[in-house]
Amino acid sequence: MKAYERLLSYVKVFTPSSEETNTSPSTQYQFDLARQLVQELKELGVDDASVDEHCYVYGHIPATNGYESRKKLGFIAHMDTVSDFCDHPVTPVVTPDYDGKELTLGTSGRVLSPKMFPHLSTLKGRTLITSDGTTILGADDKAGIAEIMTMIERLNSENIPHGPLSIAFTPDEEIGMGPAHFDVKKFDADYAYTLDGDTEGEIQYENFNAARAVVEFTGVNVHPGSSKNTMINAALVAMEFNSMLPSADTPRDTEDYEGFFHLCSMNGDVSNATLDYIIRDHDISSFEARKKTMQHITKILNEKWGTGTVNLTITEQYRNMKEIIDTCMELIDCAVSACKECNTPPLITPIRGGTDGARLSFMGLPCPNLGTGGHAYHGPYEHITIEGMDIAVEVVLKIVELFYK
Repeated sequence: MKAYERLLSYVKVFTPSSEETNTSPSTQYQFDLARQLVQELKELGVDDASVDEHCYVYGHIPATNGYESRKKLGFIAHMDTVSDFCDHPVTPVVTPDYDGKELTLGTSGRVLSPKMFPHLSTLKGRTLITSDGTTILGADDKAGIAEIMTMIERLNSENIPHGPLSIAFTPDEEIGMGPAHFDVKKFDADYAYTLDGDTEGEIQYENFNAARAVVEFTGVNVHPGSSKNTMINAALVAMEFNSMLPSADTPRDTEDYEGFFHLCSMNGDVSNATLDYIIRDHDISSFEARKKTMQHITKILNEKWGTGTVNLTITEQYRNMKEIIDTCMELIDCAVSACKECNTPPLITPIRGGTDGARLSFMGLPCPNLGTGGHAYHGPYEHITIEGMDIAVEVVLKIVELFYK
C-alpha cells in the first residue's frame, strides 16, 4: 500500500487534542486511531504492538539475521491534530496533475493560492491532497504515521537488512504533551527520528527554547464619575504591558533564528485582565533575556500602579535539542547522505517551533526531525503531495540502510 492511501484513511479518524481537559490523553478520540494502528502493525508483523492507558502505541521489529547486536534505531510520529478548524470530520480531496495555480477548496470559499504560498508552483504536475477547505487536512502528523507504516511494509517485502527497530505513535503532541508519558525504556532505542516536518528532505535538529507566560492584572474598579486618581483599569494596564515589549519581535516580523513574543490570547475588563504569551528563541542567552524583559516590565508596572497589580507566571515548555544532537551528529550525517542518495536536496533548517523529539532528546533519546512532504500545517490550507510522501518513504528506508551499513 502506498503511503498516501494510508493517509487518506487516517485523516478521516477524528483526533484533535485539547488543552482544556487536563487528562492524558487529552481526548478519547485518539484511542480510535491508536487501536487501528495497533491492528495494522500486527498485520505487518509487529507482533508486540500495543497501546497503553495513556494512548501511546509501541512496537518493535526484531533485527534481521546477523544484525542483532547493532544499535537500536526508532521512528516516531504523533496521532493527534490541532483542534483549530477541526470541529467536524475531514473530507480529503485528491487533485491529480495539479497545475501549480489557484485551487478552489470545495465550496468553502477558500482558495489555495501561490500568492499566499509561493512554493505551490514547484508542485506543478504532482498529485495534491487537501481538505475541502472547511477543516485541516491532518497530514500533521498522520503523513508521518503513514510513511512509517509504509517503511515497515517495504522492509518486509524487500528483505532489507536492519538492526533492532522501535516504533511509537504518540498522543497530544500539538498541545506540547507528546512526551509527557512516553516510556523511553519501553521504546528501547539508542536513537530515533520523528517524522513531523514539512517539505520532503527536511532535516531538523535545532528548535526553539520555549516558555509560556501568563500575565494577570488586578485593577481597582470604582464608578467612572468619581474615579480620579483611584481607578486602575486592568485592561489598560494590560495594553500598557504589551506596548512595552519590542514591537517587531512578533511571529509576523521574524524568521529563521529570530525569536519572538507571541500574544496568543487576551481577555479582561476594568477589574481583571489576562494576557497569554508564548516566548520563543533558538539562542539560550536571548531566550533568558526575553524572560527577564517580561520580568522587568512587571516590576516597572507594579512600581507605577502598586504592588500586586501585575502578576507574571513563566512556565518553561521545551529546550533546543541542538545541545543534545551536537553529541551525535552521525544522525544528521546519515539523513543528509540518505537524501542525496535519493536525489532529494537535504534541507537543514531550524524548527520555528518544537517536536516530540525536542523533549525526548533531553529524556535520553536523541531524536532529530524529518520532513514528511506536507505544507501549511494547522489551518484549512494544509496540503501534501503523493510524490512528496513517496520521497519521504524512500529517504527513511535509505536512512535505515545507511545506519546499518
